[in-house]
Amino acid sequence: MGYSRGTSTKGFVTGLLVVPVSILAACFANASTLIEPPYFKEEVAQGRLLPVAERVPENPRVIDLKSMGRVSGQYGGRLRMLMGDPKDIRMMVVYGYSRLIGYDENLNFVPDILEDFAVEEGRIFTFRLRKEHRWSDGKPFTSEDFRYFWEDMANNPELFPTGPPTEMLVDGKPPHFEVLDKWTIRYTWHAPNPAFIPALAGALPLYIFAPSHYLKQFHPKYANPDDLKKKISAARVRSWSALHERKGRMYRPENPHLPSLEPWCNSTEPPSTRFVFKRNPFFHRIDTTGHQLPYIDEVVLNIGSNALVAAQAGSGEADLQARYIRFDDYTFLKNAEKRGRIKVYLWERGEGSRFAIYPNLNTQDPVWRKLFQDVRFRRALSLAINRREINQVIFYGLARESANTMLRQSPLYKPEYARAWSEFDIDLANRLLDEVGLGKKAGDGIRLLPDGRRAELIIETAGESTEQTDVLSLIRDTLLKVGIKIYARPTQRDLFRKRVYAGQTLMSVWGGFDNAIATADMRPHELAPTSQAQLQWPRWGQYFEEKGKVGEEPSLTEVRRLAELYEKWNSSDSRWEREAVWHEMLQIHADQVFTIGTVNSTQQPLVVSKDLVNVPEKGIWAFEPGGYFGRYMPDTFWFRSRGS
Repeated sequence: MGYSRGTSTKGFVTGLLVVPVSILAACFANASTLIEPPYFKEEVAQGRLLPVAERVPENPRVIDLKSMGRVSGQYGGRLRMLMGDPKDIRMMVVYGYSRLIGYDENLNFVPDILEDFAVEEGRIFTFRLRKEHRWSDGKPFTSEDFRYFWEDMANNPELFPTGPPTEMLVDGKPPHFEVLDKWTIRYTWHAPNPAFIPALAGALPLYIFAPSHYLKQFHPKYANPDDLKKKISAARVRSWSALHERKGRMYRPENPHLPSLEPWCNSTEPPSTRFVFKRNPFFHRIDTTGHQLPYIDEVVLNIGSNALVAAQAGSGEADLQARYIRFDDYTFLKNAEKRGRIKVYLWERGEGSRFAIYPNLNTQDPVWRKLFQDVRFRRALSLAINRREINQVIFYGLARESANTMLRQSPLYKPEYARAWSEFDIDLANRLLDEVGLGKKAGDGIRLLPDGRRAELIIETAGESTEQTDVLSLIRDTLLKVGIKIYARPTQRDLFRKRVYAGQTLMSVWGGFDNAIATADMRPHELAPTSQAQLQWPRWGQYFEEKGKVGEEPSLTEVRRLAELYEKWNSSDSRWEREAVWHEMLQIHADQVFTIGTVNSTQQPLVVSKDLVNVPEKGIWAFEPGGYFGRYMPDTFWFRSRGS
């Protein structure tokens, strides 16, 4: 399934497959009735909750677990996870991965909350909802929730001061929005908008709907003025818009009263060190045996110190845990596996490089800025890194030595991108450094800059990983062989970012491309100057992010070309054109070495309860695409023997 010119989905989704309606009906016909979760039986018996047959949509999404190599489950249980910050409750939205349109395990777009969608000419998007789908509080989920978002939120300057989300603008122009009926909406742009569907499928999704029946009480267009004034005062906020924003956060579900479409809904008022997410009685997915998903009744997030997560998970205090666990915890966890009730899996991480070095091409220091903007200097630094040593010493040879680029699982992968300027070659690195004017050396072999300073670089980190320190220690040793001396300086994340933005940082270390298993239908925003947050060119990224109002226009031809290609992708209406854009951008990055990758395909340990079924032993651990666990559907995980 794609969404290139004229694409229209004409079926429903069962697991990973788009199947005709007749097959779906036959599949579910094998289940005589929907099975009521015991969790709700008392509420149903007392008439406080509709029976399950009336809670699911007319055409629920049927998940065929057998086709996914998994087994149908049983209801019940409480799944425990550990988090290091109260803000981490947003991970429940990431992991739950209930989206209008989402990625399946093969990275195809499939309708999820939607029953169906069609795309014409790359610019006309028609969405059909599932009839009788309901929010978690039982109220209907209809086209009114889309109208409310578009008319009363996105186009209200007090709620969206800068206008609608950028993914809903093409050449700065919004779409024509239509409500076709109670269950159908349409967005029509004047030109193609290939970024729209990927944004909806994101781990941090573009929300184009909201629970209007709940949020209208906080909107002056609908609320009683006196009641609204009292609510603003009670919440201790300055305005109705601040109250509306606080009460309506769907990505960070702090408000337990906010209706949801996720598999589990928060039931805990913050602040708290323990958040309980309870099953959504109106969730739209079922399995082929008649079980309404999720199988598990509750998910509990225990908030503590992220430094203790690995130890707590190893002692059996978590049923499913990967966040805050590092590869250097693996040996300890495998030993704990022998003693306890846990299993330890290794998933492959989805970054373009586990650690990448970012020369700041916009640094304030004019001498270093000139060097960083010279491709020969960047290539020399890359050639002077012994990636094989990093792989063997830090990752036991389990990783792949590579530039910062796509992984082999991506259809965009090419081995020449991975190999470009990433072979360990001290002689060539020295020749390139001589060519850029660094031929003079001090008595100890450290090269001298054109202004006479020693070629000593401070590489700044966010101070969050001992692995970074270990990798930089190995890199320091080999860079000394070419006359460059580096020092690692850990700082707090907020200060780290501010220093990069201000041009005070020379170089920094971070992960590589967040999404290294991309397809041509995913936005190549990481490859172009699109954001101030990009460590290699924050001022250039800010220039495009703010439409030229602040920042600096790129001075390098290749960077300007990346910006042009990104705009070309944004106006494309065909997959082949988007694929060509991606490859040209990847080729430029491979040749220009704007970021210096080390190794990728590193391993992410997962701690899994021995009672927990359907968690894949192999997977890709990545925020994008698919939200870490999300693409593997945690609502289909279940406990073999666990009481609720």
